[in-house]
Amino acid sequence: MTHLTYLEAAVVGLVQGVTELFPISSLGHNVLLPALVGGSWAADLNVARPESPYLAFIVGLHVATAIALLIYFWRDWVRIVKGFFSSLRQFVQPEEGTGRWQLQTADQRLAWMIILATIPVGLVGLVFEHEFRVLFGKPIRAAIFLVINGLILLAGEFFRRKASLRADQEIAHERELVAVGGGRRAGTARHAAGHQAEREAEYEQGIQSDQRLSTQGYLSAFLIGSAQILALLAGISRDGVAMVAGMFRGLSREDAARFAFLLATPVILAAGVLKVPDLTGPLGHGIQGQILVGSILSGVGAYLSVRFLVKYFRTRTLTPFGIYCIVAGLASIVYLSVV
Repeated sequence: MTHLTYLEAAVVGLVQGVTELFPISSLGHNVLLPALVGGSWAADLNVARPESPYLAFIVGLHVATAIALLIYFWRDWVRIVKGFFSSLRQFVQPEEGTGRWQLQTADQRLAWMIILATIPVGLVGLVFEHEFRVLFGKPIRAAIFLVINGLILLAGEFFRRKASLRADQEIAHERELVAVGGGRRAGTARHAAGHQAEREAEYEQGIQSDQRLSTQGYLSAFLIGSAQILALLAGISRDGVAMVAGMFRGLSREDAARFAFLLATPVILAAGVLKVPDLTGPLGHGIQGQILVGSILSGVGAYLSVRFLVKYFRTRTLTPFGIYCIVAGLASIVYLSVV
């Protein structure tokens, strides 16, 4: 990989960081972008080429994206990891009088839900990633799947179950009661402490969301996690299909988004770590600076994206992203067919 320029690395890194968390498919955009730009970009950044070094680069950027997610959700992950290890202690030493292993806290249940949800996409990715990339990682196919992704997002909103809509209403009602009871004090504190108070409020809302998620059961977690397998197709968004699956299982849009972001962290991190040896080997010779630039921009883009999306999905829908994917996909199909 001797022709990766700093401009290519910077653009790809930023696109990767932003589109990984937006429900518009980072891999789809990283396949389409070089083809649409053309010239040396199309030659240097060909993800479908066998043993593609470009794929190693963009998947390696996943490490930076995962680190950004870990930084944003670090206190949540501390709780979840503690819940996991406390559940193991209970397995070794069951509660007296029961003789059975029982998960007692929301953090314990959520930890095992995340593990169960990660297994399907992890296994399929390890076995079939190369086949998916070679068969479907071509620009015209990525554009087609981007259109399909848009249709999935629109269908997820249009055919939302009553349970999901009711969950939205219940959360909104609870927050209205809190605002009426202590809005003045909270507003004063938030004005005084600024960003710190806002993050504290988000953390508390995250705890409440995790408590709701932990009641969904392991079948829901498995089905939502399995939906991520579709994201192996360039153009299909991991977070998008996970959110749609979550809403289909009755989650509020906000809780579906949070679960999708939590599920993304181990998947993205594992995918990136697996490609690190490629980047530190012969494929990475001479481009360490480009990798660093791409990684920094990927991490910054991911952190800003998740900050925005956590707030966005409290009150807004997947519809704009669905429309964007359909328009961008169709436009790409037309352009690639003509050029």
